Amino acid sequence: MAQFTNQAQLTYNGVTVNSNIAVGEIIELLSVSKTALASTYGTGDRITYVVSVVNSGNTTASGLTISDDLGSYVYNGSLLYPLNYSEGTARLFINGQLQSDPQVVAGPPLTFSGISVPGNSNAVIIYETEVTAAAPLDVEGFITNTATLSGDTISSVSASETVNTSISPDLTITKTIEPVPVAENGLVTYTFVIQNRGNTAADEGYNVSLRDNFDPILTAITVTLDGVVLAEGTGYTYNEQTGELVTLPGIITVPAASFSRDEDTGNWVTDPSAVTLVVTGNIRS
Repeated sequence: MAQFTNQAQLTYNGVTVNSNIAVGEIIELLSVSKTALASTYGTGDRITYVVSVVNSGNTTASGLTISDDLGSYVYNGSLLYPLNYSEGTARLFINGQLQSDPQVVAGPPLTFSGISVPGNSNAVIIYETEVTAAAPLDVEGFITNTATLSGDTISSVSASETVNTSISPDLTITKTIEPVPVAENGLVTYTFVIQNRGNTAADEGYNVSLRDNFDPILTAITVTLDGVVLAEGTGYTYNEQTGELVTLPGIITVPAASFSRDEDTGNWVTDPSAVTLVVTGNIRS
């Protein structure tokens, strides 16, 4: 709803008199809203958006176009897009009924065209986007993108939605064995590298614990974490009958990753942190 004002002027015999200011309101017959079906995002995630158009008038609004700026922003003079449209994901509903797929130009900007909304009805477009390397990854990061509804006979109306970066660890683990091959009853070393690509440290509160069942079973094991020897019972438990090793929750902590930006492309670069757990023991015959 938009307000407008108007004032008249009366002149007579060299005298000017102003009227009072009349205030009116225009009810917009077409409105648009936008919702993300995710509250946070991380590297490579997909975000689903729902754009709703309501026609409060009595006649069909045809020839409508919805444009999505895909979260564009300027960095070092360049326009960057933290989102890409996921091809083939757009679906159009009129009053809850699935329609033929809308006309889509992936852009950027992303556009949906040829949309008609009957009077006293609503249209909903649902589509997916992919998070790009231009999306901020630090704890203060966010993506705000705007959908704009336009047409030949209407004033453009817009709606925006903001999704914040996920504030959490993002852990991965790799495992290697040496030597290969190993002699029967020989000494073997398992190395576990635990990386954190997230913007938050995996501290004691996250209760990180590593579990492995060695087969063949190891005997007389030693366990180190970044070169520091862990004691059985306080750092880990090991069952020589089953080969099960479990580190106690919170013994393993992994700092947050660090982030930087490529000054040429504006893309975010992740430098993951890592800790190394090493288990050495003899293969039991």
